[in-house]
Amino acid sequence: MADRAVPGAEMTPGPRVVLYGKPDCHLCDGARVVLERVSAEHPFELVECDITTDDGLLKAYFDRIPVVTVDGAEMFEYFVDEAALRNHLESSR
Repeated sequence: MADRAVPGAEMTPGPRVVLYGKPDCHLCDGARVVLERVSAEHPFELVECDITTDDGLLKAYFDRIPVVTVDGAEMFEYFVDEAALRNHLESSR
């Protein structure tokens, strides 16, 4: 998991969602699945950020990954509440 936008995300209208995680993290994999499922109905830019590439990110997030932000505001850690994410995206339209 390097810092990367998910293919096609750069052309997606809507909020910017960042998934902070690291390679070989099963909770991060689960969060990604939920984010991809929700993005099919509520388009957003999904960026994955590997915290192991930056000491500041590693210190801030190591014990809490995955962490998901929406437009810069932390919304989830450890898991993504799919219903809460859908509600947030619907209400921010």
